[in-house]
Order: sequence, then structure tokens, then C-alpha cells
Amino acid sequence: MIALGCDHGGIAANKFRGIRAALCGDCFSAEATHQHNDANILTMGARVTGPGLALKIVDTFLDMPFSGDERHVRRIAKISAIESER
Repeated sequence: MIALGCDHGGIAANKFRGIRAALCGDCFSAEATHQHNDANILTMGARVTGPGLALKIVDTFLDMPFSGDERHVRRIAKISAIESER
């Protein structure tokens, strides 16, 4: 896992195969995107996320495992299929 803090939330990270970057500005988003989308990159806006909240978001993201639910696995497979078409 990687956490990026930048002015634009690391949007370019998703241009790379196998990267599922998620922009999170709160702990719920960090939890849900890792649990449901198996995001492997966490991004936060450097200008809008204070250091205390950023640490909580990172901890939440890292502590939440991917659920492995079938619907989430199917979603990841669809994303991977799109990547392989490029």
C-alpha cells in the first residue's frame, strides 16, 4: 500500500496497470474503498486534509482488509479486464 498526498489527489496513479488509487478525505471512504474495491493506493488532497486527519485516514485504510465478497471480486475482475484491453 502507498499513500500519496498531493494537490490533485494523485489522479494520474490510476493510469498505471494494476493500480487502484482512491481519493479519500474521511475515514469512512478509506474503509469502504479498501474493503470493497481493494484499492492499493490511498490519495489525499494535501491542501484540504490536515495532518491529524491524514494519519487517521491512513491508519483506517491500512487496517481494513479487502472483504473478498463475490460482488467485490467481480468488480475487480471487470477493472482488470478493462486494463488488459489497453
